[in-house]
Amino acid sequence: MRATVLRAGLRRSAGLVAAGVALAATSGCTVPVDAVAGISVTEDGRPLGVMMVCGHRIDGATLYVDSEDVDKAVEVGSWTADRPLGAGLTTWVLDAPAAGWTATRPLAPLDARTTYVLYGWTKDNSWSASSVSFTPGDLDRLAPGKVRYIETSDKGEESAVTVTMAEFAARACPDG
Repeated sequence: MRATVLRAGLRRSAGLVAAGVALAATSGCTVPVDAVAGISVTEDGRPLGVMMVCGHRIDGATLYVDSEDVDKAVEVGSWTADRPLGAGLTTWVLDAPAAGWTATRPLAPLDARTTYVLYGWTKDNSWSASSVSFTPGDLDRLAPGKVRYIETSDKGEESAVTVTMAEFAARACPDG
C-alpha cells in the first residue's frame, strides 16, 4: 500500500513539474518590443516603411498577410537594414531598392481585399517592433508625411492612428 501511495505521489509531482516546465517555456517566448512600425507613402504614392526605434536596435522588417492562422501567414516582403537601426526614426520605400536596405524578399503586389502587417525584428530575436496593419485602401487615404501606426493607450488598448511624421517620432516610444 505504501509503495502505491509513494508512486502516485511521484507521478503527481512529475506531472506538476512537467506542467510547470511547459508553462515556463510557453510564457517566455515573446520578444520584447522596443520599436514601433508605421506605414506611410511617398510623394508619388508608393508605400513607405517607417520605423521608430526607442532605445535598442532593429535589424529588419517583414510585411505579411494578416491571418488568424499562423500557418497561413504569407510573407509578401522582407528587408534587412545594412546596419542595425539604433534609436531614432528611419524610413524606406517598400517597392524599390532603398539606400541602407536590402530586400531579402522584394515586395509582392498588394491585393486590395487583403490586410497586411508590417513589423520589425532583430536577427537574434532580442528585440522587435510593434506591428501596424493596413490595407491598400489605407495607403490610398494616407498623405505624404503622415504615418499610420498602432498606438497603445495607458489602459493597454490598441487603435490605429494617423499622425504627422514629426508627431510619430515624438510620441511613438512610450517614454519618448
